[in-house]
Amino acid sequence: MSEDAHGTWRPETLAVRAGYDPASASNAAKPPIYMTSTFAYASARQAKDIHEAYFDGTGPEVGRPGHIYTRLGHPGLDMVEQRLAALDGAEAAAVFNSGMATHSAIALAHLRPGDSVVFSRPIYGGTNGLYTMMLPEFGISHAEFTDGCDRASVEATVEAALTKGPLKLIVVESPANPTAAIVDIAMVVGIAEAVGVRTGTRPLVVVDNTLLGPSMQRPIELGADLCMTSLTKYCGGHSDLMAGGVSGREALVAPLRLLRTTLGSHLDPYSAWLLLRSMETVHLRVERAMANALAVAEYLRDHPKVAGITYLGFLAEGTPQRAVYDRQCKAAGSTFSFAVVGGEAEAFRFLDRLRLLRFAVSLGGSETLITHPATTTHYAIRPEERAAGGITDATLRVSIGIEHVDDLIADLAQALEAI
Repeated sequence: MSEDAHGTWRPETLAVRAGYDPASASNAAKPPIYMTSTFAYASARQAKDIHEAYFDGTGPEVGRPGHIYTRLGHPGLDMVEQRLAALDGAEAAAVFNSGMATHSAIALAHLRPGDSVVFSRPIYGGTNGLYTMMLPEFGISHAEFTDGCDRASVEATVEAALTKGPLKLIVVESPANPTAAIVDIAMVVGIAEAVGVRTGTRPLVVVDNTLLGPSMQRPIELGADLCMTSLTKYCGGHSDLMAGGVSGREALVAPLRLLRTTLGSHLDPYSAWLLLRSMETVHLRVERAMANALAVAEYLRDHPKVAGITYLGFLAEGTPQRAVYDRQCKAAGSTFSFAVVGGEAEAFRFLDRLRLLRFAVSLGGSETLITHPATTTHYAIRPEERAAGGITDATLRVSIGIEHVDDLIADLAQALEAI
């Protein structure tokens, strides 16, 4: 079938087919691994044209698959980026060697000394460190909001940021790690546009889509400028690779690719091949994991030793959060948090009793992972900031995998007996 059919293909089909044409590789049914560090030129003239196309975006090689050096790009990277853009419903994508490399490139591309940034809380610990610890040393200010469904709260935070310098980025993580707190993306886009009209500088809206990924939420369709995803998680899906990606308009993505050349944060050929393979089954894995997550969440919600749960499917009808969820999310996902009755001691006893669930950071893998955010993923965040984001010493984050759900519940049941 012609590649022109991409416009009518559904996401499940795009995950298998987008980005690779067998005719480009001796009609191999699956993409090969291009294990090379450099590429030969057909002529001196072509070498100059390829460099012009890469660095200036002009000349006869624009749009052709010419490559120079693997740090700048390679065929496997091209394929991953085309597939990610198709899944996100975006014009273009850039893929990096980790989610944090992606976040860092976005920040370095758009922030300068004297600028400010707004972000939602809670937010991934690494992202928090970037905006509250590293960038302030370069004269970049920040402000945060905790209720992403309250327009007045977000607007007040934006105004606070504007007093510190030109607002260049609004970074939201929705649903948030680890509490699944939700942000009204379309509302934030509207606020950014209003800032642009008033000040002449419209901040870019960046959405970290890691907890739901392209199969359950598409921020670009909601007006976001850039959609960032830790591809290590659901798209990788097997806890055996690291990658991050960002999608959006070509005009916004192209500078990130050039910056990646300087930073040396490209995705290597083998990891690109692994990621292409894994993206093919992301929908199947996510569907099974979400079915398991619903059953596990229902079990935990009713357990007397569980103090609370943040599973998105349990958002109360009639609340602003539920309205936003119904409008912008296709499903509840399979990562959520719950709190045991007690505190750190009780949480530790529970964790040490588990036999099937693996106590480890990360999420989105085929295996079920559980962690204690206050002492792992969000350890470097000040206690008061953790509390503001709803993370307590009793909070546990779980990423449900594809094991048999009865085995998962049985393991949780015996571990809860330790509390």
